[in-house]
Amino acid sequence: MDNAIRTTVADDGTVTVTVLGEIDYSRADDVAQSIRDALIDWSATLVRVDLRDASFIDSTGLGALIEGYRDVTERGGQFLVVNPTESFRRVLDVTGLAGFFGLISSSAGGAIDEARPERTSATGA
Repeated sequence: MDNAIRTTVADDGTVTVTVLGEIDYSRADDVAQSIRDALIDWSATLVRVDLRDASFIDSTGLGALIEGYRDVTERGGQFLVVNPTESFRRVLDVTGLAGFFGLISSSAGGAIDEARPERTSATGA
């Protein structure tokens, strides 16, 4: 699988950052920068990080997601992790980040479920 990051912008301004391959120490900064670019380049108020094609994550990758979450929510936006694989879901559950980010999986039809979980922003974390 190629290691790549794709960014797409929907008509409603939602930005999706799709990560392919590994999210490790060698790519964590690129993932975090792609999320920042969504805010700067497109003034996104909803940023989705799609993990459907991601194959691995380490602690620096988790740190990049946390950094992205903070960047987005500090600007009043919403940050969601979408389409995590079962192994990613387990990592996010074990680390307590599943509830922190809010996880959304695709429906059987392949479209992202539009339900947006209610949660309060974490401060000082």
